[in-house]
Amino acid sequence: MTASDLSARLATRLAWHQALHNPDHDPRIGSHWLGEIRRYQASRLRRSFAHFLDDPTRAPAATFFLGDVYGDRDFTRRDADIARILPTMRRLLPARLLETVSDAIELGALSQALDLRMVEALQTLAPRRRKLDDALYAAAYRQVGRAGLRRRQVRLIGRVGRGFGKALKMRGVSALLAFSRGPARLAGLTELQGFLERGYAAFEALGDPDAFVAEIERDEGEVSRRLFAGDPDPYGFQ
Repeated sequence: MTASDLSARLATRLAWHQALHNPDHDPRIGSHWLGEIRRYQASRLRRSFAHFLDDPTRAPAATFFLGDVYGDRDFTRRDADIARILPTMRRLLPARLLETVSDAIELGALSQALDLRMVEALQTLAPRRRKLDDALYAAAYRQVGRAGLRRRQVRLIGRVGRGFGKALKMRGVSALLAFSRGPARLAGLTELQGFLERGYAAFEALGDPDAFVAEIERDEGEVSRRLFAGDPDPYGFQ
């Protein structure tokens, strides 16, 4: 993929992401269920990632995933940073790292789209409820369906992780991130800079990034399969 193609791909995903997060365009964003879905998912992921978080070698990468890739953080500022400097990014960032940024934004947009469909399902299934539990979440998950998009969501998690893992092997990436820290701060691009630095540092601490990412893909794929199958213990917590 050429630099121009990557730039176009990134711009398309940014537009998708921004539209999906615009409350003026989508009333579902104002529903109390959206915040509750994010709270529930973040809590569940922390439990699922407990074995990673207890491992000093893998804890930084797990924390990065929970906070920057697949958690409940608001990425509006980061994506605004990217939109502002898109032409510069195309010239300065290695293509592999630019692909990783694009995958991270697509993951955020896809997760938001699926969460908004969950909002619709919950408004139908439990119009008077305020809190999620495992059974209600699973019922809404099955009502939304979209198994193919759920598989795409899991694959994107893996693509982002592998992207940072591959960036470790590229000469000059560490120096580039260190060099850009001051200019990024002066330009008000701290969210984007922080995302890239946290990802690079987290994966640098891993002995085997590919194995770590593969385990997340396998586990999250299995959670999705169990949710669709109506398994009474989809997360394996019991």
